[in-house]
Amino acid sequence: MAQGYLIFHLNIAFSSIPAEARPEVIRKCYWPLLHLAEDTGIPVGIELTGWTLQQIASLDESWVWRFRQMLEGRQCELIGSGWSQVIGPLVPYDVNRWNQKLGREAYQQMLGVTPRIAAVNEMAFSTGMVDVYAKAGYEGIVMDRDNVRLALGLDHAPMSATPTHAMGCGDTSLPVLWSDSILFQRLQRVVHGDIPVSEYMAYVKQRADQDGATLPIYCNDAEIFDYRPGRFTSESRLHPEGEWKRLRRVCNRLKEDLTMGWLSPGEVLELQAAMPSQNIKRLTSVSQPIPVKKQAKYNIARWAVTGRDDLWLNTSCHQIHQALARNGDEHDDNWRELCELWASDLRTHITDERWNDALTRVATLRCRLDLEQSPSNGTETAGVDQPLSEISLPEGVRINQNEEGILWTVETPQVHLVLNSRRGLTIKSLAFKSHSFEPVIGTLPQGYFSSIELGADFYSGGVIIEMPGERIRVTDLEWVLPKIHQRSTELLISAVLPLVQGILEKTITVDVKTERVKLTYDFQPFERPQGVVRVGIVTLLPESFSLPLAVSCVNGGQEAELFQLDSVVNHGRAASTLVSSTSALGATDGRLVIEDAGERRLVLTWNPADCAALPMLQHQRSQDRYLSRIYFSLCELDDTSRTGGRLMRFSVALSAV
Repeated sequence: MAQGYLIFHLNIAFSSIPAEARPEVIRKCYWPLLHLAEDTGIPVGIELTGWTLQQIASLDESWVWRFRQMLEGRQCELIGSGWSQVIGPLVPYDVNRWNQKLGREAYQQMLGVTPRIAAVNEMAFSTGMVDVYAKAGYEGIVMDRDNVRLALGLDHAPMSATPTHAMGCGDTSLPVLWSDSILFQRLQRVVHGDIPVSEYMAYVKQRADQDGATLPIYCNDAEIFDYRPGRFTSESRLHPEGEWKRLRRVCNRLKEDLTMGWLSPGEVLELQAAMPSQNIKRLTSVSQPIPVKKQAKYNIARWAVTGRDDLWLNTSCHQIHQALARNGDEHDDNWRELCELWASDLRTHITDERWNDALTRVATLRCRLDLEQSPSNGTETAGVDQPLSEISLPEGVRINQNEEGILWTVETPQVHLVLNSRRGLTIKSLAFKSHSFEPVIGTLPQGYFSSIELGADFYSGGVIIEMPGERIRVTDLEWVLPKIHQRSTELLISAVLPLVQGILEKTITVDVKTERVKLTYDFQPFERPQGVVRVGIVTLLPESFSLPLAVSCVNGGQEAELFQLDSVVNHGRAASTLVSSTSALGATDGRLVIEDAGERRLVLTWNPADCAALPMLQHQRSQDRYLSRIYFSLCELDDTSRTGGRLMRFSVALSAV
């Protein structure tokens, strides 16, 4: 007999639902969901944030009361989420910890229940989040299966090869209830009337015979049935039969025709927990360090650097987080407000009214914490421009130009740096004392790779701006006349480059006392384009590293996650003509480390509270050579992208330790 389960996600903060429509959503979607469980006897899982539960209670307290009664009668099961629908791999550990703490307190207070299972918000998963959920007290998680199988190279393997447990950064693991994008989308389509019931039944029978496992018949939104927010002109019309009524009929057909046995999520959890221990694995890979839901357009950049102004909003939230952490703030209200401001729905198809409300709330919280009203986009105080001949360099420091004036060499007791003024102050080579002054990053010239696929120059320190709609591609690879400043123990070498929409001031800062070089990109004034902006490009010099390479960073958890560069990776590869990337790293503490087999390290650090840039990787082999690059995105393109917004001033420091 086939077995299946249903989990409905309730989100009254859904990005395109205006606040005044929320009572209608409760009436048209949330009450019918409870009736579905009552009428069919299916023990459905209902997942919602503490914030959504609170809002429902303020609008229709009777729904919360009936939900509580049904939980007590085991007619349905509560699935946890947190206080707000936060994208865990993009926020600091403390925010994730508070989000779960506040959410579980709200469930207990309003429903008298503490959920055993948590659904990963937006199915945006990282290994570090396993530890977050386990420490919060959860016994299992719900995660999208399709993209995890893709991350692990199992997309063509039998379903039985899928892990049953997710391993965290250490020894912690949790059993996983799998969501299935195709299964839930097929149910949506049959309920909307896009496909016949007979076709749907045949597909589910095929999956039941093929998978040999409990089927996640539905793990997705409740607001999609008998309600349309009017976000897209292509939205399907409401089915005249009534979509909740049609859904109930389809569920009954599954029970009758396929003798489908319905399990509660908790019962499925117990089945998963009993599976053999060898099915415990990490669910991520270097190509997919943060798997998310559904098709490729739903990648982590969607909530990081797209939307109306995700970069600015995330930067603001990081500033607020750092202020709370710095002050040792333990006030629930401040952390609750920050969790709400970090909600995914503010970063996608948000309405004008709700976006303006978010801006007001950011300003109010910043004022309460005595922060500046907006993240600064100003320049550093650099001192007075000085000709090279007039600079009094510290002992052991030299700056030279080659005879053609193209290459500028900066040597300190700790760093050897060569800059290319013909190519916008890109880095020809950078070497540290700890590495015996063997250059570790720089430029790979055209011809380094024999394949025409890589028949170009690969620079370090550069900028790429692409606007597909305008067929424009801009780089900073132009002649510049560097200016030199001296500030305490630092040398600042800068250049101004006119670009298509404004001016870029690029500054390379060399600390003469330490092994540290900082790259700064300041766009003045520069409206965020409808396209791609990637800065801080770092190209490794392969001869300086011993394979295999590994990359480590923190993705929302407390500990760093380690990824071996053992396969082809290109996070910045376009998923389609409308979606400019496929994946990225969270690096939520502003630190990324590259290490080789000989323990040689390159460390990149930045402050997300200055600019919450999104780091991406590229790694590919060409015969006996390889191309490995890191770059930082300030803007990507997808279906949520809107005109306007700001490009924040970004700095990244490169060091050997």
